[in-house]
Amino acid sequence: MKRVLVLGGTGFVGRHLCEKLQRSGWSVTVPTRRAANASAVQHLPRLTVVEASVHDEAVLTRLMAGHDAVVNLVAILHGSEAAFERAHVQLPATIARACRASGVRRLVHVSALGAHLDGPSMYQRSKARGEEVLRSAGLALSILRPSVIFGRGDRFLNLFASLQAVFPVMPLAGAGTRFQPVWVEDVAEAVLACLRDSGLPHSSVGQTFDCAGPDVLTLAELVQLAGRLGSHRRPVIPLPMAIGRLQAVAMELLPGEPLMSRDNLDSMTVDNVATGQWPGLSSLGITPSSVHAVAPRYLGQRGARSHLDRLRGGRR
Repeated sequence: MKRVLVLGGTGFVGRHLCEKLQRSGWSVTVPTRRAANASAVQHLPRLTVVEASVHDEAVLTRLMAGHDAVVNLVAILHGSEAAFERAHVQLPATIARACRASGVRRLVHVSALGAHLDGPSMYQRSKARGEEVLRSAGLALSILRPSVIFGRGDRFLNLFASLQAVFPVMPLAGAGTRFQPVWVEDVAEAVLACLRDSGLPHSSVGQTFDCAGPDVLTLAELVQLAGRLGSHRRPVIPLPMAIGRLQAVAMELLPGEPLMSRDNLDSMTVDNVATGQWPGLSSLGITPSSVHAVAPRYLGQRGARSHLDRLRGGRR
């Protein structure tokens, strides 16, 4: 039985990937800072949760020992330049050193569509630097670059559906930015395909793949889709970027993770679609699913009261 260490296994993509891995017969180890964070996966057979800091190189090296492969899903969407550097550049460098020290050569790294050294946002630039670090590490590496990921439990379409259950209109910066949303199950299947590798037309080792769905939609169209499926479709009011940045500043000042940050807006100054530079999901034997086919399965079953509905109601 093959063993894989999944970094970021408690997150949105990680939960779906861990389920696929264990169904495919892999033994999975998921490190997390707090075991309570792993409640969604710790019940899975052949999966071990370990409390550990993946940023500690010595700890990470010990965790990798005895594993056949490593998957890195760790990413952040908001933060300072130092935070992006730590998560997207320094951690990949630590992973590379730990792989070499432990003798694990196989690594699947999930980056981001739009990652570019000269990208407009800290997120995009740091993601690109992380890719460069790993490409020069001499590992048996596969890189996946997904567009915005949707699926049951996502914080994208679900968020916009929830907001429209509360607010009468949707003021939206970056409304015209185009995305190529990809289903979380297709991303998880892509990781699994890279780990299996056999049966593909060409080896995935040393390759980079764009993970994008079949639909190209603007942000406004995605918001409207979420509202319609969530039974609370509201008018979308496009905002100039300057006004949107003021809105993002206000959101950043609120407690907790912001709904939108200035760096998010910087990312949306360019479209988030596949350019054809890299092979796509079809090269991994995957036919990507349409957001129009998948989203109704979960947004259409949200029920009469979402999380933000309950906040509005203040009781139930």
